[in-house]
This record gives sequence, structure tokens and C-alpha cells, in this order.
Amino acid sequence: MNGRNVGLTAALAAALTCHAAPALVARGPLRRAMPRLAGQGLPGGLALTFDDGPDPAGTPAVLRTLAELDWTATFFLLGDQTRRHPEVARQIVAAGHEVGVHGDVHRNHLFRSAPWVRQDLTRACTTIRTATGTQPRWFRPPYGVLSAGSMRAARALGLTPVLWTAWGRDWEPSTAQRVLDQLVPDLREGATVLLHDSDCTGAPGSWRATVGALSLLAAELDRCGLAVRPLREHLAPA
Repeated sequence: MNGRNVGLTAALAAALTCHAAPALVARGPLRRAMPRLAGQGLPGGLALTFDDGPDPAGTPAVLRTLAELDWTATFFLLGDQTRRHPEVARQIVAAGHEVGVHGDVHRNHLFRSAPWVRQDLTRACTTIRTATGTQPRWFRPPYGVLSAGSMRAARALGLTPVLWTAWGRDWEPSTAQRVLDQLVPDLREGATVLLHDSDCTGAPGSWRATVGALSLLAAELDRCGLAVRPLREHLAPA
């Protein structure tokens, strides 16, 4: 390999490393060094978040259960789902919950260009703002995978990236008890819980286990003395 090819290869490797670095940091051991990005918030409670909505079946079922429990949550919406079901997105806001951006379509940003990601997030923000009348503040990338393009686009759009510290793996075929069992090891003060109110990227009807797990989660949190709150309170300045 001649010197020019070596230089091009090195430049390409550096560019790819730069592109992928946020994903490596956010999902690896260094995540602990960025607690706010991971969703580590104020003591005394935890944040409850839902991805992949709005969904015409799953979201209303989740909203009914949240109302029964008197909980307020944050919903990370997909733009394409919001265009299909704008009335459901409005129901989320009307019930007092918070909405964030999960992307326009559910694609891994690690395999997309920076211009594609910028366009995707811009369209999602516009769609969600038009449907709900609110300006999203938070951003969670599909699969929790951040790229350099994700970070630049979020910054340009005034979005704050937030991942999670506990998840129920509720996109899989599951039961309410199994979803809770996945959460319990990571339930602690300041946690951010990730669940799904839609099955658009998961097993058909998977949201039913999520709904069932919420009541089980309530009993667990009562035992631990932890409150439930949206990200706007969870990540507020101490």
C-alpha cells in the first residue's frame, strides 16, 4: 500500500471513529461518566419514559393506567407515527404528559449520514410541534444509538439527548411480570425507566405486557419509596 492510500485509510478510519464515538461512549462503560445523558436525575424518584408512539391502541391504554396511578411521564414520539395518529399525540399532551423526539423514522443513526439525521430530526420536530402545539425539549435516538451527526443535529434543534438507566425489554414477546423483573435490578433513586407504548418496532401486542407491568411497578416503587415524574422534573437543576 503506497503512502497516499495509507493516508486515505487513516483519514477514513479517523472519520468513522469520530462518527461512532458518541455511540461507543453512550453505550459503554464511559456512560457512567455522563450521568445526565444516561438519564440519572434527582434523588427521591425516577423518570418514566415511553418510546415509539403514538399508537392508536397502546398509547390510550398506557394513558388510562397512568391516570389511574396519578403518574406523569415523558413520551418520545416518532414523526411518522405522529402523522398517522395526530389525535393520539394530542391526547398525550392533553393528559399533562411531556413529549420528546425519537426521530421521524426508526432508523439507526450510526448507519445514516449527518445530513440525513438532521433532516430526520427536523421533520420529526416540525410534525410533533404541529400536532401537539408543544416544542419538544428531549431527544432519544432509535435503539439508543447516538452518532456525531445525532449530537450536532440535536444541538442545532435545541434538543437535549437522554438515554435510560433501566429498561423492561418490553418490545419482545413478554409478560407483565417479566417486564418488571427486567426493570427491578436497575430501579434506584434517580433512574430513568424505558418502556414502549407502541408495538410498531416490537412484537405484535407487546404493549399489553407494558400496561400490565405498570401496576406491578407501582407496588415496587411504593415499597422503595420512589416517586414517578417526567424528565422536565427529573433532570431539573438541583
